Amino acid sequence: MSGKTRVIIVGGGAAGYFAAITCAEQLGAAGEVTVYETTANPLAKVRVSGGGRCNVTHACFEPRELAKRYPRGGRELLGAFHRWQPRDMVAWLAERGVETKTEEDGRMFPVTDDSATIVDCLTRAAEKAGVRIVTSMGVRKVEAMGRTARPGGAEAVEAAAPGADFWVTLTDGTGFRCERVLLATGGNRSSAGFTIAESLGHTIEPLVPSLFTFHLDDARLIGLSGVAVENAVVGLPGTKLSQSGPMLITHWGLSGPAILKLSAWGARELANRNYEFSVVINFAPPHTRETLVRELAGVREKNPRKQIATWSPLAMPQRLWERLVTTAGIAPTAQWTTIGNAALTHLAQQIAAPEFKVVGKSTFKDEFVTCGGVKLSEVDFKTMQSRVCPGLHFAGEVLDIDGVTGGFNFQAAWTTGWLAGQAMAAPQGAEVRSQKPEVGGQELAG
Repeated sequence: MSGKTRVIIVGGGAAGYFAAITCAEQLGAAGEVTVYETTANPLAKVRVSGGGRCNVTHACFEPRELAKRYPRGGRELLGAFHRWQPRDMVAWLAERGVETKTEEDGRMFPVTDDSATIVDCLTRAAEKAGVRIVTSMGVRKVEAMGRTARPGGAEAVEAAAPGADFWVTLTDGTGFRCERVLLATGGNRSSAGFTIAESLGHTIEPLVPSLFTFHLDDARLIGLSGVAVENAVVGLPGTKLSQSGPMLITHWGLSGPAILKLSAWGARELANRNYEFSVVINFAPPHTRETLVRELAGVREKNPRKQIATWSPLAMPQRLWERLVTTAGIAPTAQWTTIGNAALTHLAQQIAAPEFKVVGKSTFKDEFVTCGGVKLSEVDFKTMQSRVCPGLHFAGEVLDIDGVTGGFNFQAAWTTGWLAGQAMAAPQGAEVRSQKPEVGGQELAG
């Protein structure tokens, strides 16, 4: 080990693996990169993401637009995305034999529609780069040593490496010295990464769920499980929080991109309300209640003999339309000509501005995302190095960074992991220069 740079990665998820691969490829024989993963299953979140297909990134190639998809961390990631963004990640995968495809909503997946393709690619790349992966073994403690002897009381298992900066204690009680440490333990509140970061002088912003679905107990939605609205607007009364997009009615309440985006942008506000709040839904944007009254009056005039419940003039699922009609107090067999202006106004209200009471939340499948983490002002986003503890780096959701659904959280992991890996491979104090892979002799745009 003498003369080599030892780099320790705490956490075997997307960010940890990508940082380890990037660092090991740069260091080569001059270093040793080891990933410690507490569980027996590294890359577990990659395996389950996108329903097992792995939504690896998003086809948003303009850094400024990309940064807008992050309720927390967008400002800090803007510069980072100029150095490593979705286009770079797609090229990195292609170089290693993984082709990707873009779906209509911009989400990107491997063409195999199998997350194992991404897991296998990362596993092979780590093995080729010489990364050592240790599973079922976590890191209990990291102590900054300054370049002095190891802290008293630690159990030594090897001779001290010259110039080491940290003493690392594993969950089995053994310990060793190393030069660089990366915390990539994710956003789970039980993660040792937060404890370690705090012990080394960092501030942890309060942790609350970000992507989650809404629980409702409302008769208006009973029996409508599985109904999908192509475009809805969901807002939180009394605030500026409002999001649009597809929405799904489930047996427990509401899900889909519109709901998940609102949960991300409103994460702290909704946590403060203990997940009991009201939402107002517009099932037929861009209509408002007022424009809809005029629209329905025109329909009544042109189609007087048609039954209201069986003939919808709006682009929405028939089952939902029928329910909204009966909720407005209109008989299922009523014809358009039989309803007055008051009934039309009530129907417009049920379509464009009904209020629903949310009584709780559920984590979005297994793709939990956390708002909160290591305070961003304490991290240099050119290198992902700590501003308070030299040699300590961060990547992924251990930081106070989270994106909306659609591959953005993985992209943050790839970007911060790549930046940290590059920086950890550089000599301490040296300027880190972008070394993107080349395609056809040209450095990739980004």
